[in-house]
Amino acid sequence: MPVPYLHFTDTCREAMTFYQSIFGGELILMGWDEAPGAPEEFKDAPGVMHAILTTARGPLMASDAFPGQTAAPQTSVSVNWDCQTPEEGQDIYNKLLDGGEVTMPFEPTFFSAGFGMVKDRFGTHWMIMTYPDPAPGAG
Repeated sequence: MPVPYLHFTDTCREAMTFYQSIFGGELILMGWDEAPGAPEEFKDAPGVMHAILTTARGPLMASDAFPGQTAAPQTSVSVNWDCQTPEEGQDIYNKLLDGGEVTMPFEPTFFSAGFGMVKDRFGTHWMIMTYPDPAPGAG
């Protein structure tokens, strides 16, 4: 299973904590200062070297850019999050939209009972989709 790995510039901790509040799961954060044998500039760096949010639907991973560098968060990639019901999808969409921007309103489409796209306040693009029952590819 492919796993999204998101990149931030000093907002990884805030973003992943926000995602945990929406999707639940266990969040593990490792700072740059925890890297064994890391260069001296890493010792006082405030960012996150690696984060993993383990959810019921799979993991989501992320990090901040190397200390002293910047990242262009998720400029050409969207994270697709599938939901069981349109109500669940609308709820997640609304939460991700807090401080973000609508790309496509959440509504029924010809391929989904509920689909919408949002760019959250951290720059991550999301596609929230309600799969028909059963989900495509389900045995």
